[in-house]
Amino acid sequence: MDNQVRIAVLVSGGGTNLQALIDAEQAGTIQSGSIQLVVSNNPSAFALERAAKAGIDTVVVSRKKCGSQEAFEQAIMDALSQYQIDIIVLAGFMSILSERFTSTYPKRIINVHPSLIPSFCGKGFYGLRVHEAALAYGVKVTGATVHFVNEIPDGGEIILQKAVAIRENDTPETLQKRVMRLAEWKILPAAVEKVAAQMKGQKGE
Repeated sequence: MDNQVRIAVLVSGGGTNLQALIDAEQAGTIQSGSIQLVVSNNPSAFALERAAKAGIDTVVVSRKKCGSQEAFEQAIMDALSQYQIDIIVLAGFMSILSERFTSTYPKRIINVHPSLIPSFCGKGFYGLRVHEAALAYGVKVTGATVHFVNEIPDGGEIILQKAVAIRENDTPETLQKRVMRLAEWKILPAAVEKVAAQMKGQKGE
């Protein structure tokens, strides 16, 4: 167990993707790593309650209280260092991280994005906006992508993707829910296990 990969999840809101990860770890889908820490930039995020219920340590880092992006990121990095975190998962984390932060953890930060990258991604594409854009464009298939994070928003190497068909009567809200259920909640835990297994292999070498 000593070479188990240590995972931190960064959240801002409800934490449905965090719950999918917690459930996957409990079910044994994620077995090469364990969630050691949940970091939120929002003190009232319901994700913090999900973490507490699962017995996972939590840290709240407010950008406003930190006063600058640099101090905010440093506070997060300090927490990650304290918990000896190997992999960082962004699960609905509504704060863009600087190149200074992302370059500190090359191929160690994972994000889930609610479209098939390179469609409907990059700066300004998050949450319902992604699904609104997909419907406005008239695509017949959307989905979700799990990718490594680098300095370019949604620009890192793709780890896993899953397609979801768009229905004629879809609204951004119905589409968002279906993409979460059929794609995000499945491929995020699978991608975390894939990356953790590779890292565990390197640790054990």
